[in-house]
Amino acid sequence: MGMEGLLQNSTDFVLIGLITHPAFPGLLFAIVFSIFVVAITANVVMILLIHVDSRLHTPMYFLLSQLSIMDTIYICITVPKMLQDLLSKDKTISFLGCALQIFLYLTLMGGEFFLLGLMAYDRYVAVCDPLRYPLLMNRRLCLFMVLGSWAGGSLDGFMLTPVTMSFPFCSSREINHFFCEIPAVLRLSCTDTSLYETLMYACCVLMLLLPLSVISVSYTRILLTVHRMNSAEGRRKAFATCSSHVTVVSMFYGAAFYTNVLPHSYHTPEKDKVVSAFYTILTPMLNPLIYSLRNQEVAAALRKVLGRCGSSQSIRVGTVIRKD
Repeated sequence: MGMEGLLQNSTDFVLIGLITHPAFPGLLFAIVFSIFVVAITANVVMILLIHVDSRLHTPMYFLLSQLSIMDTIYICITVPKMLQDLLSKDKTISFLGCALQIFLYLTLMGGEFFLLGLMAYDRYVAVCDPLRYPLLMNRRLCLFMVLGSWAGGSLDGFMLTPVTMSFPFCSSREINHFFCEIPAVLRLSCTDTSLYETLMYACCVLMLLLPLSVISVSYTRILLTVHRMNSAEGRRKAFATCSSHVTVVSMFYGAAFYTNVLPHSYHTPEKDKVVSAFYTILTPMLNPLIYSLRNQEVAAALRKVLGRCGSSQSIRVGTVIRKD
């Protein structure tokens, strides 16, 4: 690309936002900010609980802590800029800022695809082969799984981000979205991007199918194993340990299926923004809540930590009273 093209691509973009002309921007800001605070708090608490409670030092919770780390970074990619734009008339984002948003968004989304698939394999081993679980899900393998998830996601970001941002953009720099999502950015291109969109579609489908195949096979084997169990208590425990993961997978993959698999005829900018808001804003908030509310071990760890905090506070108050 020549100097003229580089200069053209170096100018800022304008993010239209989730709602083009919100009637009550203050209310929208309050709602999004509240979701953001809850999401950050819930994920950080989940990470800390898994770190401090020895009962949660298992492969399942190690993978869950990585999911919380991904969700924390994921929501920080889009929401702070979105909140800033709701309060400011200047809704611009630089060329490099837009490219960084695309890269991080692709990395985190791809990483979660792979991580959720590996979490399903973890549940398969725990339910179907519990005696060999410590051997099959050893610490070294868990670290390899996590690194593989991050590497797979970043590979997607490294492949698609430079190509997306190399297209020449027309005079209009208004992105009809609240962040730099690739389809919204490509609509501004002056050239035909159909071939690239087809290749990107194939890449996204492949990234969906690989972990989805692992999830499908894992839960098929789990269901067969549970069906053969004679103990009602064993069945209840098996369903309890898998239900949270199935819920999270259904939400994340459902939104990803709409975004990456459905043909263009099903898409409109308004629908795309709503679905994007679901998996970039709501899902990072819901994931830790689902795992904490539906998981007795996490709930017990939280009660234990809160109990310690309450006891420490009581001791301090008693010490102060005695001194007085």
